[in-house]
Amino acid sequence: MTQAQRYKYPLQLPQSLKETAARLAQEDGVSLNQWIVSAVAQKIGAVETAADFLKARAGTAKRGDLTAFLDRAPDVPPMPKDAIKD
Repeated sequence: MTQAQRYKYPLQLPQSLKETAARLAQEDGVSLNQWIVSAVAQKIGAVETAADFLKARAGTAKRGDLTAFLDRAPDVPPMPKDAIKD
């Protein structure tokens, strides 16, 4: 990416996140800006990868597949920790 392609964004971080990010950047031997750019790129990659996977899986599903799958679930009461309290 050339300098002309870079954009400035006034990022506002909670103090605790900034301090942790600065510490991790120092441990990695990079600037805080480089560390934040890398963290954002990793998050984008993870979200886009998950979205692509789910789209591909959903693309192979047929209408009623989810209902058929759920119909195979046993009709048992929920476990105590899963029960909805009144």
